Amino acid sequence: MLSTNKLIYNSDIAFGTSGARGLAVHFTSNVCAAFTHAFIAVALRSFKFDSIAIAIDNRPSSYAMAQACAMAAKQAGIKPVFYGVIPTPALACHSMETGIPAVMVTGSHIPFDRNGLKFYRPDGEISKADEKAILETDISFESVSKLPDLYVSDDAKLTYLQRYKVFASPAIVGKRVGIYEHSSAGRDLYRELFSDLGAEVISLGRSEEFIPIDTEAVSEEDRVRAREWVAQYDLDLLFSTDGDGDRPLLAGEDGEWLRGDVLGILCAQTLGIEALAVPVSCNTAIEQCGAFTEVNRTRIGSPYVIDAFADLNSRFAKVAGFEANGGFLLGSDIRLNDQQIKALPTRDALLPVLAVLSLAKNGIVPLVQQLPQRFTASDRIKNFATDKSKAMITKAIEAPVEFMEKLGYSSVLVDSVNTVDGFRISLENGDIIHLRPSGNAPELRCYVESDTPDSAQSLVNMTLKQILMLD
Repeated sequence: MLSTNKLIYNSDIAFGTSGARGLAVHFTSNVCAAFTHAFIAVALRSFKFDSIAIAIDNRPSSYAMAQACAMAAKQAGIKPVFYGVIPTPALACHSMETGIPAVMVTGSHIPFDRNGLKFYRPDGEISKADEKAILETDISFESVSKLPDLYVSDDAKLTYLQRYKVFASPAIVGKRVGIYEHSSAGRDLYRELFSDLGAEVISLGRSEEFIPIDTEAVSEEDRVRAREWVAQYDLDLLFSTDGDGDRPLLAGEDGEWLRGDVLGILCAQTLGIEALAVPVSCNTAIEQCGAFTEVNRTRIGSPYVIDAFADLNSRFAKVAGFEANGGFLLGSDIRLNDQQIKALPTRDALLPVLAVLSLAKNGIVPLVQQLPQRFTASDRIKNFATDKSKAMITKAIEAPVEFMEKLGYSSVLVDSVNTVDGFRISLENGDIIHLRPSGNAPELRCYVESDTPDSAQSLVNMTLKQILMLD
């Protein structure tokens, strides 16, 4: 017999900002089974269920991982129901609708040689406390020697499509919508939905190889591609997502990708949200626009945003959250077009795009221009050891001025330092520089906010260049 606790501990797999992540080769059948057994045991402490939902992204390693999770469920006396390749929020939505837990096999935006597992209780995404319980739970189980064939149910896809029929309106009919499909888990579903809503859909950039699109660090190639596609096909908007469809990319009629937190502001305004929970890395235009009664700043990661919902829901009727990557989390039920949209406390890529499209009678660019003009940029250093990131950030917190001088920022005047998640320094000239280790991969992330796009990008480039020189 095998032990879940020992297998997970020795697996080199760890929970990051959202889900368990690691190299695909470390997600052996028994490791996947161990996580699934532990998750089921933890979920059964609070809920009664006899089935579990499973879905995957398009990574080459995902199907075999799903087979192992399904085998573990069978060993535990729980029926696995496989929904194939669908977006993570589609699986989460169906899980909550049917009252059963779910496992999503996905590495989101990280490279194809990595993968991950995301877990959902019947009432939504697991918390950090649930993650701790999974790691501490010890279940004995038989080694997974045979992987079962999995047969796809379309029920989760149909539930998700039905959820967003509420956006059917004349504002969308006839719009020319480009979908940058690449290897997104939702590429076929998006084409179907936008067509059903009356838009003219143009499919672009489909790939049978996995492409790790990161909505917080869009490549220059994808920036150029967006401008060319919008001009070539006369698009009203261009839509895409990361690999598992929970982080959106949206470009308007100018072909420029919107920052995720700017898209989040526009969505929240459209939905009439009163109170927001957002990570500390998000654009300060959220407060400056004056549209929200309260803004709660959290650590980076959807579990932290979700944790903040309980307090906000006790005081406000319309609650939501979003991240700098654009993923929108609906924290309370709301009414739109005389129909109810139920809360979906996990990152979603469709809701913000549909909300903004329904609002954009005169285009998306004017909506962005009416917001406070604060600009953010971000990038990362790949293959930068997490321990090295943490050590560097500790030194920065201990002596922020000296650290900034080492990065080339001579004679900086510090307004404040925020250590909620990493090292976030606000300068008196209004610039903000934020460094933190990625929770999903050995990468150092840098987020910058400034008063012009060029200034923000220049600060990101300079900061990361100087850090590499310090190494």
